[in-house]
Amino acid sequence: MVNFNGELLPTTDTFLNHQNRGLRYGDSLFESMRAVNEKLFFWEDHYLRLMASMRMLRMEIPMDFTMEFLEEKILGVIGANELKESSARIRLTVFRNEGGLYLPKTNTISYIVEAKPLEHPFYVLDDGRYEVELFKDFYVNPDMLSTLKTNNKIINVVGSIFAKENDYHNCLLINTNKQVVEALNGNLFLVKGNTIKTPPLKDGCLNGIIRKKLMEILKKLEGYELEESSISPFELQKADELFITNSIIGIRPITKYRKKEFGNLTAKDVLGKLNAVARLG
Repeated sequence: MVNFNGELLPTTDTFLNHQNRGLRYGDSLFESMRAVNEKLFFWEDHYLRLMASMRMLRMEIPMDFTMEFLEEKILGVIGANELKESSARIRLTVFRNEGGLYLPKTNTISYIVEAKPLEHPFYVLDDGRYEVELFKDFYVNPDMLSTLKTNNKIINVVGSIFAKENDYHNCLLINTNKQVVEALNGNLFLVKGNTIKTPPLKDGCLNGIIRKKLMEILKKLEGYELEESSISPFELQKADELFITNSIIGIRPITKYRKKEFGNLTAKDVLGKLNAVARLG
């Protein structure tokens, strides 16, 4: 079951058509989040990011689009899919209503809420083989549009196909300034000694929720120095650790990049602290 504009519908129903602006122009935003026993992880952060993104794209925010309203709709979908007492992957999609060409006829929006089961209730570190490579066929623009979670993800699609064709688990994206920005499915952190680096938003990386929460955690921890600064491709093979973050997996250590293999001690340490913050809300 999915929620389309407040109505619960079977996933087999056809409720979108060829005029949908998300299909035609990628005129759409989405939030992916984890829910456990009807508790939405970092819901306020996801909500505030969505509202800020909608304003940036000049979408009209409905008067009833409050945190409480959307949470109620999400919990309704969780219940309709019999996931109240388990873990769920939630996707909330917002798109501008149909009409117009590049210039829309309206800035009003519609929304869809989906829920799928997840195996683990909290973030679990997978320390199996995970090899990455740079994706250099296309580049990320270092601007604010690149930081939004829009449906314009064609570079991520093509990069994923490249990774599969070449037996990599993931790829790292670079921007037009040849700086490493992020992975195909999340933000990137680099560990060297006690310094943990992550690219700044001005480089074009996604304004990720787990990136934000992890930065908050690291700023309070003794023994680590957080650095929000550009990462050169040359730094990758000199790192002690590389790991990817997103709202579904939490933290995913990279085990190999080219000839360099990496550990995961820092990733293990901060994962426990991330789970503790998630439990608190």
